[in-house]
This record gives sequence, C-alpha cells and structure tokens, in this order.
Amino acid sequence: MALDTDWNLTRTLTSTSGDVRWDRLGQSGSPPVVLLHGTPFSSYVWRAVARSLTRHHQVFVWDMPGYGTSEKATGQDVSLAAQGRVFTELLSHWGLEEPLVVAHDFGGAVSLRAHLLHGARYRALALVDPVALAPWGSPSFRLLGEHSEVFERLPPALHAALVREYVGSASSPGLHPAVLDRLVEPWLDGPGQAAFYRQIAQADQRHTDEIQGRYGEIGIPVLVCWGVDDTWIPVAKGRELVALVPGARFEPIAGAGHLVQEDAPAELTGALIAFLQQQR
Repeated sequence: MALDTDWNLTRTLTSTSGDVRWDRLGQSGSPPVVLLHGTPFSSYVWRAVARSLTRHHQVFVWDMPGYGTSEKATGQDVSLAAQGRVFTELLSHWGLEEPLVVAHDFGGAVSLRAHLLHGARYRALALVDPVALAPWGSPSFRLLGEHSEVFERLPPALHAALVREYVGSASSPGLHPAVLDRLVEPWLDGPGQAAFYRQIAQADQRHTDEIQGRYGEIGIPVLVCWGVDDTWIPVAKGRELVALVPGARFEPIAGAGHLVQEDAPAELTGALIAFLQQQR
C-alpha cells in the first residue's frame, strides 16, 4: 500500500460541530464522488482509492469533526447524529445534489442517516464494512466508552500503545508500520488523546436503531463490500444488510479485514469503479 505522506486536506468549513478539513481531487465537471471514513480513522485511509477514482470522477474527501486534521475540542459533539448533520452541511456547501457516495465503517451510518433522516440525495451508495445493524461494539469498545474519563488520564506511552494495538487490529494481514504511525498520529497529543475516548464514549447504538427499520425505503443502487476476514464486524452482517436493502448487491473481498482500503486496495477499487461506472 502506498504511504502517500503528502496526503493533506487544504480546505476548511466551519460546521455546527467545529472546523472540518476537506479537499477535492480530480477534474471539475467530472461526476462527483464523496468518500466517508470511519472510526477511529480519517480520510487518509481513502488515499489510494481516491487517487484512482480521479481518472473519471471529481472526488471529495473530508475528516469528520473530532477526527484526523479536523477540529478536536472539549465538549464537542462527535456523535453519529452530529456527523450526519455535518455531512448534510458539507453536501450543501459543495453544491452537490446527487453525488455518488462511498462510506466505510461509521461513515456508513453517517451516510445512511443523512439520506434517511436529513433528505440527502445520492445517485448511488457503496458501503464498505459499515456500522449499520445492531448489535455493534466489541467488549473492548464498550469498555473504553464506559470508562472514557479514566482512559483519558492514561500516561501518553500507555495510551499510544493502546491506540496502536486497537487500530492495528482492524487489519487482517497487518498494517505497514508507517501507515499505522500515520493512522494513530492524530490521537497521540493532548487534544487527540481526549478526542479518541470522546468519540468512543459518544458512539450510541440508538443512532443506527433509529434508521435500521427504514433500510427497505432505500431506492437507489447500493453496493455492500465486506472484508471476509473482518474481526470487528463479521461478514455475516454484510449479508444481513444486503437482505434488508432492495436490490443491494454484495461484494465479499477475500484476504481483507475491517480496513479493506489497506488490506485489499486493488480489489476494493476495482469493485467500486465497476459499480460507479454503472451509474453514469
């Protein structure tokens, strides 16, 4: 996987949940694609896919409030409810009425909430190992959320070790050390350490419970990609989700864990390009 050390977001929108860093790649006028990352990640996980998609699309990437290079602040609302609203604000700011949308992990829930609750319109939606169906949240995830104030006070070295182990477990074959360094970096300073536990503490299943019963209302083309070796959310959840969304297509990706973008970027990019070209 390319490290892409020059991956930087150069633009800022002040949203209802703080400053959001974003950027646009590709030729203006090409069909727009928006990429949403999950937790505890950032737009950096989309770098290879984003570069590949620019051949035929204008690609929009962003770091959610509380993530990556976007604002991290005490008392900040970084819940799924807030992220859904912020995504709707971004679409309006960008002037995108019916973009193609690709969303990973929590970004899947964000895109689904924006579509079903806030009226965001998409031409098509590709979901990659999304958080979408109850129950979700591993025992470790729940432990961190329930005791976030305690973990916030961990010595920096212990916190760094915890975050590296947690993020690394999202990959099946294992992450390149430099990629792992880049993924954990935003969480390691003082504001980052607090933000890491804040986003877990605010992760509430009710935000997917609110929309799970409405997946049958989705009337746009949907592709669900899933890493077969995902230990964070079992591949069976992907098949369950596809059964709930009319006409949805399932694309299992062998050899990939939860971070499909890192584990099998070529296979994922190929599946996404084929799906997106069908919508042109």
